[in-house]
Amino acid sequence: MTDAHCHPHDLLRYTHNIEGDLAETGTICAANSWNLEQFEYHKALAKKTNREHGTAFFCCFALHPQLAPSFAEDGNSRELNISLTGGLDLLHSLASRKLLDAVGETGFDLYDERFKATEALQDHIFTCHLETALTYDLPLVLHIRRAMHKVFPFVPHLKKLSAVVFHSWSGTKGEGESLLKRGVNAFFSFGTPVLNNHQQSMICASSFPAENILLETDAPYQPLRGKAFSSWDDLPAICAGIAALRKKTGSLCNDPDDLETQTTDNFFKVFSR
Repeated sequence: MTDAHCHPHDLLRYTHNIEGDLAETGTICAANSWNLEQFEYHKALAKKTNREHGTAFFCCFALHPQLAPSFAEDGNSRELNISLTGGLDLLHSLASRKLLDAVGETGFDLYDERFKATEALQDHIFTCHLETALTYDLPLVLHIRRAMHKVFPFVPHLKKLSAVVFHSWSGTKGEGESLLKRGVNAFFSFGTPVLNNHQQSMICASSFPAENILLETDAPYQPLRGKAFSSWDDLPAICAGIAALRKKTGSLCNDPDDLETQTTDNFFKVFSR
């Protein structure tokens, strides 16, 4: 199965058998990084798993919008051991050397007052990431939390991208349909929230065109209720859950096997270059 958004390096907190888990589940994934240590781990993992297990592993990089408070004062973060300038330079370097399969996850997070206070800085960081994606013809992976209104002014630019992935889609059905109608090649990624009774996620997953849907775990960050972390083991349940929702609403592609085939095709349309 395919996982459009996960953090294998961070999964090391919970399991040290990342390579074995990938091989055992046969997961094809897009791994997200925000610093060099994570990226180098993912790149080495990609090389090894692709060679030894015949799997597909794609590498993404961006400065997550939740990092903005750490850069707010002077652009340097002792806690993160990274500077804003250094992070943006690294993004450009990786993209220019054709080491990236996507730019992400970037975007906007206005969840609480701490993040709202860095909105202007988030705007700057996002613009830099968008420019990189446009310059190097890379898909863009977005983290949007309580900030969908920030996306629509960028539609003229997003339309120029090969694909825009909305990780853990949190918008409404109308917002998603509007993006598609405006010509954005948008892909809406769904994970465990559809199984944890997140109503908007369930409505959207049940009704969006199947050719615009992706599966994800956001591992380890979106666990099913009762679990300590999310993992690739969750993908079959996520796929089956979405298929059941689609069957209930009469939407096309409502069989788990058909949905797996469609979302795999969608995944490669996004990340293969």
